[in-house]
Amino acid sequence: MSVKIRLQRHGKKGKPFYWVVAADARSKRDGKYLEKIGTYNPNTNPATIDLNLDSAVQWLHNGAQPTDTARAILSYKGALLKHHLDGGVRKGALTQEQADAKLADWLDQKAGKVDAKKEGLTKAQSDAKAKALKAEQAVNAKRLATAAQAEADAIAAEAAANAPEVEETEEVAEVAAEETQAVEEAPATEEAPAAEENNEETQA
Repeated sequence: MSVKIRLQRHGKKGKPFYWVVAADARSKRDGKYLEKIGTYNPNTNPATIDLNLDSAVQWLHNGAQPTDTARAILSYKGALLKHHLDGGVRKGALTQEQADAKLADWLDQKAGKVDAKKEGLTKAQSDAKAKALKAEQAVNAKRLATAAQAEADAIAAEAAANAPEVEETEEVAEVAAEETQAVEEAPATEEAPAAEENNEETQA
């Protein structure tokens, strides 16, 4: 019986979630499996991979063949490297302690790269949020300036509409003042000839 290490699809539509399983090559993709050795969630960034390293390496020792995607996952988690180092130990090329030290160093370097990627993604998200906030503030400031300008224009238009009425009121006041002045001056002019006539009669 040939065994394959492959992915078995789970999750809902549009958000798949995979199990990493060792299964008979003749079984269906989502059918029976021999052992579940891990999970793979591509919905997160970076993708979340949980793998039982010892079980995966044991299946590789037994001749299981991973699919392309499963091989990438096993390589990412160090299962292929451990399988290779165990082969060197069996051949006597290196001791178990040396193999374990090499694997530990590789895992530390890999963890550092993953952490750096996570930090980069977090910083990128923070920068994107700050940029979006700044753009939103600029839009709000522009909107407020436009509203203030519209209000100022409305006030100016209303003042311009009320200006003719004020001018008409001033003209009416001036006409009334002129008429009043004319009325006040009129009696004095009429009395002057009368006074002159009285003087002439007195002299005669």
